[in-house]
Amino acid sequence: MYDFELIDVTNDAGVLTAVIDNPPINLITRELFRELRLFASQAAADPDALVVVLRSANPDFFLAHFDVTLILRFPVEGEAERAQELSGFHLMCESFRTMAKPTICEIAGRVGGGGGELAASCDMRFGAIDRTILCQMEVPLGILPGGTGTQRLPALIGRGRAMEVVLGGDDIDATTLERWGWLNRALPDQELTPFVDRLARRLAGFSPGAVALAKESVLAAAGDPTPGLLEEAYLFSRTLRLQDTAERMRRFLELGGQTPEGEGRVGQLGGEI
Repeated sequence: MYDFELIDVTNDAGVLTAVIDNPPINLITRELFRELRLFASQAAADPDALVVVLRSANPDFFLAHFDVTLILRFPVEGEAERAQELSGFHLMCESFRTMAKPTICEIAGRVGGGGGELAASCDMRFGAIDRTILCQMEVPLGILPGGTGTQRLPALIGRGRAMEVVLGGDDIDATTLERWGWLNRALPDQELTPFVDRLARRLAGFSPGAVALAKESVLAAAGDPTPGLLEEAYLFSRTLRLQDTAERMRRFLELGGQTPEGEGRVGQLGGEI
């Protein structure tokens, strides 16, 4: 059922673990995006998958942003228009958020852009002290977090902190992320994977029906995110038409964006654009 090139999938006693492996930084390329969408769909429908865990084969990068070279090709002719349906990226994130089973992200290294948005859409996020870093790096590039970020962050960490993350486009460390509520816990590096595995196995041992209904009830507290996501997509489309956006994205690539060295200091790099 699961046959991917960039995601290694295993099922151990109901815990479906997907290990993302798209060197060198787990950039969300067209191919990885396609596999993530298909994985979300298959995992949601798999009766043998009771808990879904996402982790990375790369200890330094969990999941980076969407490929900027692809964003530079997005059409910008004419005025931006409000869509009537959610985008493919929004739908993928919604799949992880709404599937009737817990979704857990183990984030040992850096995460940001679309990777941060996917992680924020999952039910739980666990990180490593001194290693996990979040950077929503879109605004320095002249765009905005258009894959659920502007909608998820206020709910997770509050309006003021969401403004700092989104508008600042800078690195946020694991200790701060835990204190703000973006991470459930920040653990010592060597304790991260064992903790996530224990939690996932514990959840997989409970009644699947009770877990699914409890998750559904928690999600009901947040209401329907669709209107906000559609507005986010419209405003993202408007940023693509700003006079300096394309130049900012090209400058990002020139400065080392989408290389391990540049992404390792992506918050600082954003300030140099």
